[in-house]
Amino acid sequence: MSTRLSTLAASVALLTAFAAPGASAAPLSSSTWAGPPPAPSAGPSAATVNLATNPGFEVPAPNLADWGSIPGWNCTGGPAEAAVTAAVTHSGTSALTVTPANADSTGECAQTVSVQPNTVYTASAWVRGDFVHLGATGTGRDVAPAWTESTGGGWQRLTTRFTTGPNARSVRLYVHGWYQQGPFSVDDVRVDGPAPAPAVAAGSVPTADKVVFFTVDDGWQRTPEAEQFIADHRLPIATFPLPMPAGTDPAFFRRVTAVPGSSIQDHSVSHSDLSKLPVEQQQVEICDARDAMTRLFGTAPVVFRPPFFAWNADTLQAAANCGMRTVLTADADFSWGAANIWHPGPLQPGDVVLMHWSDTLATDLQRALAATEAAGLKPAGLTDYLR
Repeated sequence: MSTRLSTLAASVALLTAFAAPGASAAPLSSSTWAGPPPAPSAGPSAATVNLATNPGFEVPAPNLADWGSIPGWNCTGGPAEAAVTAAVTHSGTSALTVTPANADSTGECAQTVSVQPNTVYTASAWVRGDFVHLGATGTGRDVAPAWTESTGGGWQRLTTRFTTGPNARSVRLYVHGWYQQGPFSVDDVRVDGPAPAPAVAAGSVPTADKVVFFTVDDGWQRTPEAEQFIADHRLPIATFPLPMPAGTDPAFFRRVTAVPGSSIQDHSVSHSDLSKLPVEQQQVEICDARDAMTRLFGTAPVVFRPPFFAWNADTLQAAANCGMRTVLTADADFSWGAANIWHPGPLQPGDVVLMHWSDTLATDLQRALAATEAAGLKPAGLTDYLR
């Protein structure tokens, strides 16, 4: 047995030894230690649902997604290690199979799951292989992972329970193998517990302050003229780029959001009409875009702009499950030479102005700023007002 393997067994044995007195001892090959006594949960009226994104690895990758990505999941080895396969499944038509590429890899795949504070959640997955682990970090009360020494060539269910701390709003769910222990498979992942409250739909921001909010979508056409106008006028903007253009030129988006109050938010992966997609695909679209923005810019979005302003009740819940507090449309459009205000009169306090990264954006910004100043208003930072 390798040094790494010996260390693993000793560590988990020590953690298991601290289980609550009187509890039945779980075998070392399936650790179920659940940590300290649970804090109050959301109560018996809160529905228990599965919060995992793409739990059965059945959701197809959205258009414009990174090549080789696993929808809903971030795998450290990328497509060189992790793939969705139909060869061996626990249920359905697909499962995740990971083959660690070298001696320094455990083949970890993980996702961020939005949770409620002071609440008990149960994570589980069906796994196949040797020394497979399932756990969660960032709970506020982290516990040992569930793991198995071997599934004997079949499928085995791993289960672990955790209680979130008073400040926990998300946890990192992970599965991985162990060094030099070969490939493993995962299917039917669950994180069971109460869902976050649905996101709030809004087209404007309630405020008595004399401010409006400039928002810029997509990111395909990035012009120096628009960048210069933003810098010269110190305009706070909230931009909603798609992951592909954002990943192509992240430095541009860092520069145009350098004004205090600016932010980079979530606009889905593929710019599809989400109202036509099942909730599982909506959650992949929103969560994967969130992950891309977080990876590129270091801050997780909290606002989702639905493409085409198309959304339904599933969108509000999927957005909340991805950590979004607001699903934001707009009540004015100054894109591509337009000057449409979708209420009587001039711009009003709290209005959200839609624009796009296009070859007309510099003049669109100029026109929107003129309309804002004519109404006795000024642009302000969106996230400073959305609580």
